[in-house]
Amino acid sequence: MKQDMVLPTHGSQTRLAALLRPVQAFMHHSASSGLVLLGATVVALILANTALAEHYHEILHTDVSFAIGSFELKYSLLHWVNDGLMAIFFLSVGLEIKREVLIGELSNLRAALLPIVAALGGAIVPAIIYAVLNTGGQGAAGWGIPMATDIAFSLGILALLGKRVPFPLKIFLTAVAIMDDLIAIVVIAIFYSSGINVTALALGFAILAVMWAANRLGVRTLTFY
Repeated sequence: MKQDMVLPTHGSQTRLAALLRPVQAFMHHSASSGLVLLGATVVALILANTALAEHYHEILHTDVSFAIGSFELKYSLLHWVNDGLMAIFFLSVGLEIKREVLIGELSNLRAALLPIVAALGGAIVPAIIYAVLNTGGQGAAGWGIPMATDIAFSLGILALLGKRVPFPLKIFLTAVAIMDDLIAIVVIAIFYSSGINVTALALGFAILAVMWAANRLGVRTLTFY
């Protein structure tokens, strides 16, 4: 019988695999995202409060552009992070919450109402405290600032705690943080915007309609098969 030929592994591939193995192990660890978040926060605080602050802000406001023919998107690095990466982050977390609402811990109406009520309290109470303390002052108009919960930090801390946090509690806190942010977004849109962009709003509703139709079509297709 002929033995299977084993091709020799190139030395560079072996070294590359050895180099990437710790990185892969770190990325698969449940607390990795929380460690990266806290590490980045510490670095940002150091940069923003030292002599490097000016260079730090210059980097944040550096323009990054993507162009295809005559079409070009050109925004600052800070804008890409806030309006680009955070949109993807909210999409992924929102899909997880949708799953829990449909078939998970929040599928029960009473269970779903609890994070909503908690989010309302977490948004309204800080706004009232801020308004009372700043009545008549220069910062009185900033009552909407303390309404939002930093969802990224909330999930990062939960990731650091790992399995010591019960899964239903993770879902509850995630739902509270998302609802709280949605309330803050509505407040910003109503009280802090200079106007409504009807075109962007219509485009958003159109995309939502397409996603709803695709979802319904997918359900019918699976049912048919």
